[in-house]
Amino acid sequence: MTAREHDEPARLGTLEAQVMDVLWDCGGCTVRHVIDRLGGRPAYTTIATVLGNLERKGFVEHVREGRSARYLPASSRSEHAAEIMEHALASSGDRAASILHFVEAMPESDRALLRDYLAGQDATGSA
Repeated sequence: MTAREHDEPARLGTLEAQVMDVLWDCGGCTVRHVIDRLGGRPAYTTIATVLGNLERKGFVEHVREGRSARYLPASSRSEHAAEIMEHALASSGDRAASILHFVEAMPESDRALLRDYLAGQDATGSA
């Protein structure tokens, strides 16, 4: 069972987050491509190890392409962010207050987007 199958989402280290950003941007990459996108550093073995750890944690999957592997994100960047936000709400102790603080901190453009979305949900009867 991976960490992502538990209630608490697995945390990304600094290098893991950088590698995931590359994978989310390119949709799927080889180790060499990740290194190139990170400016040629760190070493091949370091990135290969990070990708192996990310796969073990459930963040990536790989498909073989000849002698190399292409690593693909298991979920989108927005799905990952939503999972983190849901966990934060669930562990906050006061879900309503947390939502209100979160919404109050949003820029007006994001609040307008949220209002439009909720109005659409109300109009269709979905929730």
